[in-house]
Amino acid sequence: MNLALWIAAGLLAVVALTGGFSKTFVPKEKLAAAPGGDWTAAAGTGFVKTLGVLELLAAAGLVLPAVTGVAPVLVPVTATCWVLLMIGAMLTHLRHGDARFVLLNLAYLAVAAFIAWGRFGPESF
Repeated sequence: MNLALWIAAGLLAVVALTGGFSKTFVPKEKLAAAPGGDWTAAAGTGFVKTLGVLELLAAAGLVLPAVTGVAPVLVPVTATCWVLLMIGAMLTHLRHGDARFVLLNLAYLAVAAFIAWGRFGPESF
């Protein structure tokens, strides 16, 4: 179980790092042209960049506290925050008619919920 939680946290951290990097450093116009990125055309640049920074912080929060042993309770807290972020992402993609991205966000939500459950419960640090 511990190994599965580490793998899940690592994979979700890669997802968060990738999404965070693109939202933070890729121009909004280029994001809007990418598949699933049409919602960024209607969003403010500051909002998109803020989401990107939050995703970068989530990538760090899913792994670093456990690796360093400093405040490891932040791992399930971060996973819980990721669940909330994915609910917002699913609602956004639903409004834009991107059903496949809703399903992808649902998968990320499920992984984050697994991490939160596991690290708050049976395999806490």
